Amino acid sequence: MFDYETMRVIWWVITGAVATGFVLTVGFDFGIGALLPFIGRNDVERRVVINTIGPTWDGNQVWLILLGGAIFAVWPAVYATLFSGLYIAMLLVLYTLFFRPVGFDYRSKLESPQWRTAWDWGLFIGGAVPPVLMGVLVGNLLVGLPFHLDGSLRTFYDGSFWGLLTPFPLLCGVIGLLACVFHGAVYLGCRTERPIEQRARRVAAIGGVVLVLLMILAAAWVILGIPRPEILTMAGPNAPSNPMAKTVDFSGSWLGNFLAHPRLFVAPALAVLGVSAAAALAGSGRSAAAFAASAVGMGGLLWTVGFGLFPFMLISTTDPRSSLTIWDASASHLNLQWSLAITLMFLPIVLLYTRWAYRVIWGKVTAADIAKGDHTLY
Repeated sequence: MFDYETMRVIWWVITGAVATGFVLTVGFDFGIGALLPFIGRNDVERRVVINTIGPTWDGNQVWLILLGGAIFAVWPAVYATLFSGLYIAMLLVLYTLFFRPVGFDYRSKLESPQWRTAWDWGLFIGGAVPPVLMGVLVGNLLVGLPFHLDGSLRTFYDGSFWGLLTPFPLLCGVIGLLACVFHGAVYLGCRTERPIEQRARRVAAIGGVVLVLLMILAAAWVILGIPRPEILTMAGPNAPSNPMAKTVDFSGSWLGNFLAHPRLFVAPALAVLGVSAAAALAGSGRSAAAFAASAVGMGGLLWTVGFGLFPFMLISTTDPRSSLTIWDASASHLNLQWSLAITLMFLPIVLLYTRWAYRVIWGKVTAADIAKGDHTLY
């Protein structure tokens, strides 16, 4: 089909595409959960907010499963390093995600205001904590993680959970939460009516400006204050995966890939322009256009990180040679071929079903809908 080098690049692109799908769908789910206790002023308004994502939130989670499965099948060394070294952080994400299914299903089972308020805050935790931790993870991907490989290519993590919470990753955690809140507010502007729509538009208009400023701050911090590894020698992009068959030092520049291929600057440009346009459009009431611009901005932000890291997937601060790249952290050539064939069969089904589901449920959710479906809606 394709040679080993091409297959690795294809799977890097597919992994990025699945991550983009996750950010664009689960991103506004998280944001709406984080906004729930504040943007809904009474029980009916909060039920309106919940039911904007009620029919699709569980389907959106498929993107998270696909992303984890892709990393497990295609990038086993990355999976082993992340899920063993960051075990506590991964468990925190998992445990906070538990609040979502039980919160959606049980919140409206009882009429008690205390019961429903408690589940509202549970949904807030399930919406706010994961994007913070995922943003912290992205920050640590840029700063680097303290791990090393031994002669048998076994991974040893040399840090702790608290070591992840350094200033730059925490800034990325704030950006992750704010990006989801912004994206969720724009989505609410499309799916609700006044007064919730007005509040959502204000959140999007203000949040977009703050988000752009924080993204610019983070970009300046990365370029000026964080060293980037550079591969000095390696076995070759078609060689069998062996991370230890290369030499690396921290002499690179985060602008290196962009300067070598200026067309890559389209990603950060889309991030800034997309978020800025979405904030302006949301403020003027053009909700559908604002959501499209927000999706472009979120995608641009994610791909800026990916283009800056390429070809690295995980950077080791303990032993730079142990850093994992797309050239030496992938599964076998045959595995990549079979995985691609399976993906080409089933991913279009996921995309078509997702498109159909959103086409069916699209429209405004109103207080009248809640009253009409009191015993069937969340």
